[in-house]
Amino acid sequence: MWLLLAVVILCASAGRILHWQFPDPDDIMRLVQVRDLLGGQGWFDVSQHRVDPLREVPMHWSRLVDLPLVLVIGALTPLVGQAAAEAVALIAIPLLTLLVAMLFTGAVAVRLLGRETGGWAVLVAGLMPLLMHQFQPLRIDHHGWQIACFAACLYGLYERRGMRGPIMAGLAMAWGLTISIEMLPLAALVGAILALRWLRDHNARLDLTHYLQALAGGLVVLHLATRGWTATSAFCDAIGPQHIGFFLVVALGTTALRHARPLPPIALVAGLGATGLAGIALFGWVSPGCVGTPFGALDPVVRDFWYVNVSEGRPLWEQDAMFLFPFAQLLVAFMAALALWARAPRETRAWWLEFLILFAGTLALGMLVVRSLAFASLLATVPFAWLLGIALHRLRTSGGALTRIAVVLATVLLVLPTAPMAIAQNLAPDNAAKPEPEEIAMSSCGLHESARRMATLAPGTVFAPLDIGPTILLETRHGVIATGHHRADKAMRDVIGAFASREDVSRQIVDSYGADYLVLCTDLIEPSIYATRGGKGSLAARLIEGDAPDWLEPMALGGPDTFRAWRVRR
Repeated sequence: MWLLLAVVILCASAGRILHWQFPDPDDIMRLVQVRDLLGGQGWFDVSQHRVDPLREVPMHWSRLVDLPLVLVIGALTPLVGQAAAEAVALIAIPLLTLLVAMLFTGAVAVRLLGRETGGWAVLVAGLMPLLMHQFQPLRIDHHGWQIACFAACLYGLYERRGMRGPIMAGLAMAWGLTISIEMLPLAALVGAILALRWLRDHNARLDLTHYLQALAGGLVVLHLATRGWTATSAFCDAIGPQHIGFFLVVALGTTALRHARPLPPIALVAGLGATGLAGIALFGWVSPGCVGTPFGALDPVVRDFWYVNVSEGRPLWEQDAMFLFPFAQLLVAFMAALALWARAPRETRAWWLEFLILFAGTLALGMLVVRSLAFASLLATVPFAWLLGIALHRLRTSGGALTRIAVVLATVLLVLPTAPMAIAQNLAPDNAAKPEPEEIAMSSCGLHESARRMATLAPGTVFAPLDIGPTILLETRHGVIATGHHRADKAMRDVIGAFASREDVSRQIVDSYGADYLVLCTDLIEPSIYATRGGKGSLAARLIEGDAPDWLEPMALGGPDTFRAWRVRR
């Protein structure tokens, strides 16, 4: 099933692969980080030394995601060369990550639904757009690995043979949290499910205890392995000693409760709550600035111009209407899971209840941060496999043509909910009077080819919008002022300020960084935001209109007119 799905994904992505169109600038930045590591940068040094010439920029990304890329590229480069080795890694690793996720999820589906029906879960995954987006070729950022870790944790929840399952769930969650702190709500949700087991049955108390022990111990080991003995963090956006302290306190407190005689439910809830509060107290005492959202200290200008425009990190109600269709698909899957729970025999009803709680939690999390709907999509493959099994059975046993047609249409609408609207959009006339700003993949800028032309220039510092900074780092030896990564928010603020301000302020900012070059893709969304917010006299608006100030000397690099480059005159 996975091999068939991989072939379909490769065929669907062939155009992007041929034109080397990365799904997101973060994927480009990940490859830059991997190249730096292969080029001799230290394992514990995750700073970007070509970003922000005035300050050090430590990245919040984990080496755990770099590791498989480094192993594949490092092993293949002596055999086929760096370019081919990178191509293999960038295509194969997302698909192999999908394999990991589907192995665990498929095993859960088989356990809950039986071998024949559960096996369809892998195929159904290919019809979940929010899930497949994270596993497409060139998508090498950390989100696919987060989903794989969540799948492994899910498998651990349903592994009921002794302590192996909870320990596996805890270790998988520790791996996922080390990759990204975004999984913190999921770690809490799994802990709550295991606490409910304890409330139902005192003999199940070991599940929560082993989960938390494995989670805390795994975090300690992985932190030492990826950050080192002396690592401390002034940041709140990645697992640090303060977070590990919280989990150690909770694990120790839960272990102590485990050895107590059976407690009444209220006393047990109070004990677990006190343990959690003790962990929070330690966390707040060690790092009071981290109590709240990790982005609470983000520069207001950066928040206003950049953060609120990162759509995948925003709530569902701020998304385009097209997003409602895959969300409706997930709601149908949730209703199917509800039906499975209602009709489940006594011995598996508790399993389905836990599945429903986990599904509801991921849906709620996804409504707040739409990127997290990928976790709900992973869970949706299980009830959708059941629905697909029912549809296939109806097709085999129904004698009426109309019934078969109805079943086929219902199945298509269920698994491809955006198909009717996509067809309507393709058939509708294009009434746009003026080209709209584009995402990088749709731009006529030819960013990778244009950036390669800049590689012929003497190495220097490039003043560029945030989204094209990673491509410049990837294709050249130049440095940039900032990329779209929030730890460099001071430099990000200056990039935004320069493009959204008038000439005198812009030049002062550009000169303060000693920038040698300035580049712009005129048809991208980011500079259009600066031009709109800054007004006609802003640097971005003038550059888009072809009215560059006299301190910028145009450079004829060839390529499309939408890619414009200037040398900064001193």
